[in-house]
Amino acid sequence: MIKKLLICLSALMLILGGTTMSFAKNNTDDSWDKTFKKSGKVNVQKVSFKNRYGITLTGDLYTPKEKTDEKLAAIAISGPFGAVKEQASGLYAQTLAERGFITLAFDPSYTGESSGEPRNVASPDINTEDFSAAIDFLSNQKYVAPERVGILGICGFGGFGLNAAAMDTRIKATVAVTMYDMTRVSAKGYFDTMDAKARYELKQSLNKQRTEDFKNGTYAKAPGLPEKLTGNEPQFVQDYYGYYKTPRGFHKRSINSNGNWNTTSSLSLINMPILAYSDEIQNAVMIVHGEKAHSRYFGEDAFKKLKGDNKKLLIVKDANHVDLYDNMEKIPFDDIEAFFREYLK
Repeated sequence: MIKKLLICLSALMLILGGTTMSFAKNNTDDSWDKTFKKSGKVNVQKVSFKNRYGITLTGDLYTPKEKTDEKLAAIAISGPFGAVKEQASGLYAQTLAERGFITLAFDPSYTGESSGEPRNVASPDINTEDFSAAIDFLSNQKYVAPERVGILGICGFGGFGLNAAAMDTRIKATVAVTMYDMTRVSAKGYFDTMDAKARYELKQSLNKQRTEDFKNGTYAKAPGLPEKLTGNEPQFVQDYYGYYKTPRGFHKRSINSNGNWNTTSSLSLINMPILAYSDEIQNAVMIVHGEKAHSRYFGEDAFKKLKGDNKKLLIVKDANHVDLYDNMEKIPFDDIEAFFREYLK
């Protein structure tokens, strides 16, 4: 019973991150496959590039229509965890492109339109590398100033983004929005409630599943978000449902909308803490979190570890975790723009 409970908890950790006019609304244009309305101020181009492991990543490159011949600052964007570029990361990319940046919203390895087998797998190493591969691509575009490149990670990719910033000195500014540390939550559970004994039992169960997967030639799928709510779910699960399982944010390629992670996907996350060297980040970092987000402690603890006077923590009043996915009244785009303008001069 305990092992089943631990596997369900591990699966829940892999679920990541009537609407009002404050949310980005769907577009009725059938040619537009995003969950947000298309802007008339930017151009969008589908692009692809390879990471260091030979996986082909697919992204949407957003450029301002009013762009001059001057080289511009660029921002690579990904997340939330399990989401695709047609969801929150695309909304951020489009909005920041409207404000004069070149932006790239990309699908991480093994998900969305990016390649990699098996599907629906996460990796602390490879997903960190995905950001650096996006920097490779942007730095070689003729209209991008390679010394003025930053990244923005949402939810679980906020944590991967900080890990990338600790390694990749080309990244001059990093914004982590409503961030999760996926390695911490996988290893310790929410609010660090999983002790060593429980963690060992979880690893036993997951490794037993590996044996079964090999024998069966398939990968068992972890439970995802429920198809219907009972009303007894934790509030944050209800919040995720309100984004991923409704027209507000549903997308057929999103794992959280319409799929399942592989059960054993969390094994590497349990054993590889991604923020081990985040105190060595010399370039600018801004962490943005909602005041009412269940995940707020991830952002606040990550901020405490950062050093230097070019670090900023912004807590958004009355915002929960998923408000910062698409709630245009609560996402602090003015502050995010100002931060990137200051540090991507």
